[in-house]
Amino acid sequence: MVDTTKIEEHMEVVGSDGQHVGSVDNLGIKLTKKDPLAHDQHHYIKLDYVASVDGGKVVLTMPAAQALAEYKAVEN
Repeated sequence: MVDTTKIEEHMEVVGSDGQHVGSVDNLGIKLTKKDPLAHDQHHYIKLDYVASVDGGKVVLTMPAAQALAEYKAVEN
């Protein structure tokens, strides 16, 4: 289990391949809508997808392309 207390707002979220997925907006993980890949919408990534928090980055259990395909867009 990953220690989610280490996840901080505005940390970069990367796939297991090191590629950018987004930036943390708040825990859940809600990604900021201002990120270039977000298309002006907030998105959520399940905490189950977090492999580690390392070097100021949240590292996921899957490659970035898979995470981007699976994350959920939300309004606001």
